[in-house]
Amino acid sequence: MSITQILLDKGLLTVEQMSEAMALQKAEDMRLDRALVQLGHLTERQLLEVMSEHLHIPMVNLESVTIDPETLRALPSKVVYRKKLVPISRANGTLNVATSDAFDLYAFDDIRLMTGLNIQPVLAPSEDIEKLIKAHYGLGGNTLDEMVGADDSEDDGVVTEGNEDLLEMAQEASVIKLVNEIILEAVNERASDIHIEPYEHHMSIRYRIDGVLQEASLPPQIHRFRAAIISRIKILSSLNIAERRIPQDGRIKFNVGGRQIDVRVSVIPMLFGEGVVMRLLDKSNVLFTLPQLGMDPHTFGLFSGLIERPHGIILVTGPTGAGKTTTLYAALNAIVGPGIKVITVEDPAEYNLAGVNQIPVNAGVGMTFERGLRAILRHDPDVVMIGEIRDKETAEAATQASLTGHLVLSTLHTNDAASAPTRLIEMGVEPFLVSSTLAGAMAQRLVRRICSKCKAEYEPDYDKLPKDFKLERGTKLLRGTGCPELPQHRLPRPERSLRAHGHERRDLS
Repeated sequence: MSITQILLDKGLLTVEQMSEAMALQKAEDMRLDRALVQLGHLTERQLLEVMSEHLHIPMVNLESVTIDPETLRALPSKVVYRKKLVPISRANGTLNVATSDAFDLYAFDDIRLMTGLNIQPVLAPSEDIEKLIKAHYGLGGNTLDEMVGADDSEDDGVVTEGNEDLLEMAQEASVIKLVNEIILEAVNERASDIHIEPYEHHMSIRYRIDGVLQEASLPPQIHRFRAAIISRIKILSSLNIAERRIPQDGRIKFNVGGRQIDVRVSVIPMLFGEGVVMRLLDKSNVLFTLPQLGMDPHTFGLFSGLIERPHGIILVTGPTGAGKTTTLYAALNAIVGPGIKVITVEDPAEYNLAGVNQIPVNAGVGMTFERGLRAILRHDPDVVMIGEIRDKETAEAATQASLTGHLVLSTLHTNDAASAPTRLIEMGVEPFLVSSTLAGAMAQRLVRRICSKCKAEYEPDYDKLPKDFKLERGTKLLRGTGCPELPQHRLPRPERSLRAHGHERRDLS
């Protein structure tokens, strides 16, 4: 019995869906099983489960697999990347190889001749296999193998000598592909920042995920192409690749699966090259409503009352990346309407809000927060949002706007709400003006939330708890055990354990 007939008998497919897939198979010259998955009539996992039953090939859960380093060395990385298969165990002359394609018999014959071992294929979804390859063989390893093959020189000088060489290398297809893979991996992992750090003998790439920096697994040869990688990022950011002595800032915009991603790029010269930090802003994940922010009822009531005031300054404080701008967007979204004119001055404008007039800051042409704020007061706004109060001029302009009957919302970098008035006074605002205009200040942090799909009770080690954490013995706590709900939790990387499973980032005020 054919696999297609089994799918029909199991009710996983209809005759109409099968006919549609066969038409696509003929038009695109592709296998029928891949046509079914591409059309969305079946998931890859459903198809693999049927194949496993029909072909008597076991299916494996790669999340629970621990691979011995010696087993990984059984196959060259080029074969792993090209064929998309991974050796997962070896015993008694047999090598178990995870694959998502049970029909690639030529690949099994090739590795049988290459290793001299019997090959036992096991099935796993291609997405899980790709994760495993990235974790154990390194991000972009296939692209780097191509680059190393094109340049067998072991001398970094070939890469870093002369701007013309750098420009040519940065525009090569392999370098473009590698940089795209680095950024795409960050987007898939829901990272907020990418840190590219040069050292004497290696280059480090780290992703900030749920507020914690996570080291990316990289092939060692990436160090040879660090200058080309950084030059490619500078070209994307419209920066000067010839200038390596001073800091530079730029921006990149691109689309991933229909989502618009904005990237703020900062390049700073360091001892062994240029360091790059890229802040990723996924515009599809910016806008929340006030109730979605996670405030406790008391704080929610206070904040809701503040944003309904006709005038005054409302400050949201906290460290970088704590979600302050997200809170301001939620506040504007709650009060905007046909009877209220809202104008913002932002650097950058992180999200397009309907009914709100947004002005981007452009320091290069003299369009600063202070200048923009003074200009928009002549546009008769009811509510003004300033992306950040950074200096005395902006603080004084915000104060004057509040005194003339405007509600001003802004952010401030302080550790707590009580420090906000002191910070304004330190900037040069008169104390009596601070007391007259500051309606309220709120400090916030982001906390990780335990995944509701895989949370489990456990009893903590009471001796290791913080001294100010009061907990009666016998009390159970919750923690995430790991599940495939989001990409970064599907597979633990070898250099780190599963995190506290923060599927969602929310504001805690």
